[in-house]
Amino acid sequence: MAEMSPQQLAEACADAMFARDTASRELGMTLTAVTPGQATLTMTITAAMIQGHGSCHGGYLFTLADSAFAFACNTYDLATVGAGCSIDYLRGAREGDRLTAQAVERSRGNRTGVYDVTLTNQHGETIALFRGKSYQVRGHVIQPEQAP
Repeated sequence: MAEMSPQQLAEACADAMFARDTASRELGMTLTAVTPGQATLTMTITAAMIQGHGSCHGGYLFTLADSAFAFACNTYDLATVGAGCSIDYLRGAREGDRLTAQAVERSRGNRTGVYDVTLTNQHGETIALFRGKSYQVRGHVIQPEQAP
């Protein structure tokens, strides 16, 4: 693989992951920004995501935050998975809301990291706060056939 800047590497990792990430794509998520240790995804709440109280099911909010976390912690071409996470739901999201999940690296060690994800709606209101702990496993994000 040709020598890349940290930003180029982060973008190549995000492209490789998104191409394989059927779940995020099928839910209508869009990767809008990526830098080393950070990622931003958006998703519009659809009717299929609404639960019995008329707001977005928390599992979809969690999935959006978890996807942003995954993209952020895999920007170094070192395969990394979630080791644990938690989410605090602060307000409901409604059908048609456009949510943004911004993941930010807080700590990164030899094999572990901590990432915070903030979910906001189109009005800038915070919907949920997510914290993920990552663990680096063997392998790389960019497969040889995907190398630029």
